[in-house]
Amino acid sequence: MTAPTDTTGTTAAGAPAEAPAGRPRKGGVVTWACAPGFPPAVIFPFTPAERMGTRNIYEFQMLMYRTLYYFGSKGTPEVDYEQSIGEPPVWSEDGRTVTIRIKPWKWSNGETMCADNVLFWVNLMKVKGARYGEYVPGYFPDNCTSYGKLAEDTVYFTFDKPYSKKWVLMNQLSTITPLPKAWDRTAEGPANASGDTADVEAVYAYLMAEQGDHVDEGNAHRTRWADSPIWSVVSGPWRLKSYTLEGVVTFVPNEHYSGPNKPYLDEFRQIPTMSDEQQYAMLERGDIQVGYLPLSFATESTTDPTVGGGNPLEGRYDLVPQVAFCIRYFCLNYNNPGIPGKIFKQTYFRQALQRTLDQDSAVQEIYQGYAYRQNGPVPMVPRTDLVSPRQREGAWPLPFDVDAARELLEANGWDTSQTPAVCVDPEKAGEGIPAGTKLSLKLRYVEGRPALTELMRRYKEHAAQAGIELRLEEVYGSILVAEDGPCDPGPDCPCDWELTCWNGGWAYHYPSGEILFKTRAGGNFGFFSDPVADELIEKSVTTDDLQALYEYQDYIAEQVPVIFTPNFPIRLFEVSRELGGFGPVNPFGMINPENWYYRDDEGRP
Repeated sequence: MTAPTDTTGTTAAGAPAEAPAGRPRKGGVVTWACAPGFPPAVIFPFTPAERMGTRNIYEFQMLMYRTLYYFGSKGTPEVDYEQSIGEPPVWSEDGRTVTIRIKPWKWSNGETMCADNVLFWVNLMKVKGARYGEYVPGYFPDNCTSYGKLAEDTVYFTFDKPYSKKWVLMNQLSTITPLPKAWDRTAEGPANASGDTADVEAVYAYLMAEQGDHVDEGNAHRTRWADSPIWSVVSGPWRLKSYTLEGVVTFVPNEHYSGPNKPYLDEFRQIPTMSDEQQYAMLERGDIQVGYLPLSFATESTTDPTVGGGNPLEGRYDLVPQVAFCIRYFCLNYNNPGIPGKIFKQTYFRQALQRTLDQDSAVQEIYQGYAYRQNGPVPMVPRTDLVSPRQREGAWPLPFDVDAARELLEANGWDTSQTPAVCVDPEKAGEGIPAGTKLSLKLRYVEGRPALTELMRRYKEHAAQAGIELRLEEVYGSILVAEDGPCDPGPDCPCDWELTCWNGGWAYHYPSGEILFKTRAGGNFGFFSDPVADELIEKSVTTDDLQALYEYQDYIAEQVPVIFTPNFPIRLFEVSRELGGFGPVNPFGMINPENWYYRDDEGRP
């Protein structure tokens, strides 16, 4: 086994903090205090859109069920082939067929990883893709003219045309999570979903029944996961020991893990929190080994969010920002069947709404410099050549400007002499917006995060100055994402949410946009649809020429299908100085507790 690199901690100046001496030792328990509001709700790693999130996937599922390709474990936004189940892909000369060999790793029940494990997943996508959060109609596997098994350890995929090879690897093959043969069954017995799509519906129904209601907010069904003959078959370095009614999740090492880094710890325990205040109190008492510094508790500002400033818990913990390759935003519900849905379809309104959000002041005054302005759909930090020159140079089309927002509304038929503004010219306002409509909208956001609460308070104040009334409502995070998710209005679903902010956004592998903004895409939570955006996205995935990516992102920045909010590290980790092996930090949001260890002359048993 390769010893993990120990880069735990940084100083305010950016130099590595000096860690206590000591070699890794086996054993011990690490307790992690999780962010409030999002308990793991899905263990079946075929996650529906309403449950796609860092807490559910990167901090839970991926500890047990490894994807075909694993990303970011060396601290860079690239594939780590050593940690991946698949060997590097091999392409045909015409650029249409990719062949992948599967490593002979073992499942925890003794099964050997094989081509059928990959095809099981792909067939699920083929039949049930609409229930997977990263599925995009027309793309993988719909864009394959054929796929299958070349040998027991080899699969192939032939695409309908040449695509960007980087895009295929980062955004298409990355969705695959090999599934064991032990899961290919129904209540009646073994099935063959890996070899025949006719069995997929029944197998999917069986696995979802074993999972339990994924929108149920209780933990009763989750307490059964650890002992399940299905979910106890794992490929990753950890298996689930218990999930309590109180929401405490405990992992123990998977003794049969075939990957290169096997856990040092005896247990990795995740405990829930209800608020930033509770999290900070746990850190102050030293109750936990890993937590996060709430942004509202930062005592010193920083000029570099990738490094951080002063640490109020210095001495006991190291401050380690996890700057992810992601964007942050909140969603508008274009499928709302009422007048709000008609308002959201008006570009001028979305532009006015974006212009009333003062990102620059929030970066300094709310987030203490641990944030940066997000100009559009491609992450501004870490700095890459993927950001268009126009946005990289600061030419953001919609900077904060309340007067400009008000003028946009007035030019499109709204009387802004009062708040909420009133529609006085329906022809200018847009189809489906009658005269007399008041510009009053409900914005729900996740509770327990004081920095977000302050951002929303200021946003409401500035929006009102332009004539937009935002009716704010705090909601428990897990409930928020379950209720304000992708929906089609009908007898059983009013689909009447309006604006929703879960204090997050999307972590990318490659920021081409098909998952978020293509019509009917799984991650397109608000059901935005724009034929020009669809065309530009298609161009960006069929070439490695960055100009296509630039054209797409500049268009999206002007159309604002979502409202972009200040971006900040996923977590400001507070890591006990008793621990080693914490770094390098994964830029895609994953965690690797299998690398963590107590030093042989430090730590607690």
